[in-house]
Amino acid sequence: MESVTLNNGVQMPLEGFGVFQVPDPAQCEQAVLDYLDLYLIHQPMGDYIGAYRAMEEAYEEGILRAVGVCNFYPARLADFCETVDVMPAVNQVELHPFFQQEDALALMKEYGVHPEAWGPFAEGKHGIFTHPVLTKIGEKYGKSAAQTALRWNVQRGVTVIPKSVHKDRMEQNLDIWDFSLSSEDMAEIAKLDIGHSEIIDHSDPALAKMLHSRKIHD
Repeated sequence: MESVTLNNGVQMPLEGFGVFQVPDPAQCEQAVLDYLDLYLIHQPMGDYIGAYRAMEEAYEEGILRAVGVCNFYPARLADFCETVDVMPAVNQVELHPFFQQEDALALMKEYGVHPEAWGPFAEGKHGIFTHPVLTKIGEKYGKSAAQTALRWNVQRGVTVIPKSVHKDRMEQNLDIWDFSLSSEDMAEIAKLDIGHSEIIDHSDPALAKMLHSRKIHD
């Protein structure tokens, strides 16, 4: 492996600028570097603007090589990008064949924000690992349905972060760089979009209440 990207973040900042501080990487247990490559705000909730100001300072000081956000859907991302000084390098959102978010990708491109997919396997919904469309396309290239789903996102310009604790699956997830899906393949997968998440609804007030009720940070 030629390089590793060190990524960290804050789940939901309850304290803003002047109080919230980015943890010093050099003081972290098992620290090997005095900086982090990428630091993310995981939810547009709490005092995320104030926390991002602190992240901008850490970025200017070289503690953070890049700053970004997660789960910022189009209206929130546009407002955020028009407000901050340092444009977020990354927006990590749910992106998979059943929730494709083409409008969100277009807006990220407009602001120069790179899309990163959490849940690229849709948490197993719709039988993604054996889905007939993905399986049939993958068979043409000697690839699995999972590899086909990852390759589809990559060809859309999306970074994928699939989760697995199994070595063989990790290796399969990395083995997606020796083939390309045709335009016809991409069009077939585009038909799988249902247009909404079945994992989490970030517009649901109950989610905000739940997150505010949790003690996430000491």
